[in-house]
Amino acid sequence: MRENAEFLKKIPIFSNLCNNIISAIADLAGRKNYNKDSVILFQNQSDSALVIVLAGKLKLTKMSSEGNEVTLDHLKESDFWGETSILDGKPPAVNIVAEENSEVFIIQRADLMNLFNTKPEYSIAVLNELTKQLRASSLKIKSLSLKASEGKVASVLIQLADEHGIVKEGAIEIEKLPIQQELANMAGTSRETISRTIQSFSKKGLIEIEGQKLKIKNYDKFKELSH
Repeated sequence: MRENAEFLKKIPIFSNLCNNIISAIADLAGRKNYNKDSVILFQNQSDSALVIVLAGKLKLTKMSSEGNEVTLDHLKESDFWGETSILDGKPPAVNIVAEENSEVFIIQRADLMNLFNTKPEYSIAVLNELTKQLRASSLKIKSLSLKASEGKVASVLIQLADEHGIVKEGAIEIEKLPIQQELANMAGTSRETISRTIQSFSKKGLIEIEGQKLKIKNYDKFKELSH
């Protein structure tokens, strides 16, 4: 379990905890491998849990009213999901699906609550860190909601470039851009706004589009739009 504890120290919500608490939580973590397209947690059906990505990539999805799967976000190595479920005990509001072969930690809320019952001082420390994380996430969401459409779309493209971009001749290429509806969900706007804004960026010479490939020609200049 020492290896598990060392990994958990790298995760923001655990990084400031003492070694005893991290070790106790590491003992609760179930380490599992999932093949591509396997569902890790089911929306409104699975028990509350914290999911941490060890390797690979996950996606958060929901079903639209038309019955189509919509991707809301992606999780890569060291990303996590479920801090809200840990606090309120409600089942997942999304499906968590392996986007590629992946390895994850899963910490069930019930196991964590049992630990807190025996070690109340642990609960205070963990809840303090969870509260900090949720406060930071809330500020990020608030900031994004206040941006104009152009800033929202630019923020999403910068995020994709940072996570998946390839540097080529001074530009950054996103090899496989998500479909416009997925971009709209990530930006908190409409598909029409995504289409219109990307066309505007292209006309201004900020980006180039070729099929699913998007090239940001001047990363620093483009990033200014997201602030």
